Amino acid sequence: MNYQEDLKKAVEVLQNGGLILYPTDTIWGIGCDATNAEAVKKVYALKKREDSKSMLVLVENEVRLNSYVREVPEMAFDLIELSDKPLTIIYPQGKNLAGNLLAEDGSIGIRVTKEAFSQALCQKFRKPVVSTSANVSGDSSPQDFSAIREEILNGVDYVVKYRQDELSNPAPSGIIKLNVDGQVQVIRE
Repeated sequence: MNYQEDLKKAVEVLQNGGLILYPTDTIWGIGCDATNAEAVKKVYALKKREDSKSMLVLVENEVRLNSYVREVPEMAFDLIELSDKPLTIIYPQGKNLAGNLLAEDGSIGIRVTKEAFSQALCQKFRKPVVSTSANVSGDSSPQDFSAIREEILNGVDYVVKYRQDELSNPAPSGIIKLNVDGQVQVIRE
């Protein structure tokens, strides 16, 4: 299967409310339509994770942030531009996303992906895609595709073929929380 067919199949599964396993700019992720509460619920169930622990979403460019965050602090654009590694920013108030994705305080973690497949996926799907590590809650995150448990592989509707043989040992993204009052909190460097 070639890259374009892989992408097309992944988008079809997302459009139908299914779950995919896909490569991101960090580690392999479980993904679904970030605007579909039922799909999000399936991810929590697969990970055996409480839905009070919010998950992040990927978008393909900075412009998309305005569609999913009430007010994007100016500083966010500088942080994204200047960051030399993947950076997840937690914004104060998410909007137009599944309610069960938002934290109790209404905040949402969003990362602008610069990795080819996940960027093309968000672009073709025209919506943000949930990205959460491909593991059961409490287990360590798989460092490459071969480390993903059978339970996760069998629990998704589609497994992307692209990049399965890479052994890059990626690091998780940095996480910064931006508050409405302009305060910045580094959660993970």
